[in-house]
Amino acid sequence: MQPENTQPEPAAERSTRPVRRRSTALAAVLLVVAAAALWASSRMTWVQVDSADGLGTDRITDLDGGTWAAATTPLALALLAAVAAAFAVRGRAVRVVAAAVALVAVAAAIPVVQLFTSAVDPDTAEQVAGLPDRATVVATEVFPLPAIIAGVGACVALAAAVALWRTPSAQAGLSSKYDAPAARREAAARRAETDEPMTERTLWDSIDAGHDPTIAADDDDADNDPDTNSGESGTRR
Repeated sequence: MQPENTQPEPAAERSTRPVRRRSTALAAVLLVVAAAALWASSRMTWVQVDSADGLGTDRITDLDGGTWAAATTPLALALLAAVAAAFAVRGRAVRVVAAAVALVAVAAAIPVVQLFTSAVDPDTAEQVAGLPDRATVVATEVFPLPAIIAGVGACVALAAAVALWRTPSAQAGLSSKYDAPAARREAAARRAETDEPMTERTLWDSIDAGHDPTIAADDDDADNDPDTNSGESGTRR
């Protein structure tokens, strides 16, 4: 038998669920696209180094994104991890994930900007290519397409961060039915103190936490007030 004060799920909560689901799903798709772009870029040649050691023909070394911009692959994996985090966390933690994704986007864009705004440093190219000491860099060639793909991935990751940031914080993450029993009891205790309207699920969580949702908070305080109880007992004969 259910208590009489059972209230339907608040309309505001029901209305924010589709928004939350759309925002989280959109962010997940954008994160996957961004991760795929960074991973593909890390497998493509960014810089070609032409070197000579004076002993034979010139040596040509191709530096892919995973070598020239070593953080590209780890950043792609971080974006994939953010997909799981977007569905797992709730409340303000969603914005923490959004901020982390934005930082990943900025980190992915840095080598792209450096490649297009400044010439390739021969010393850096020699060090990254792992050339022997007697070899010198004769020429370098930049391939723009992989860097453009990485830049697109960074922009998409930034869009995913915005989508996560705009997710309603109160409804973000998985449903409360996946919370641990202790967490649900704690949330029920907080709702009992604030007189927040209760759904059927939160009603039983409140009962499990030891609170009777059929008794108003003022009546409960009055019953537990020692002054009131002592006054009533003093008038009895």
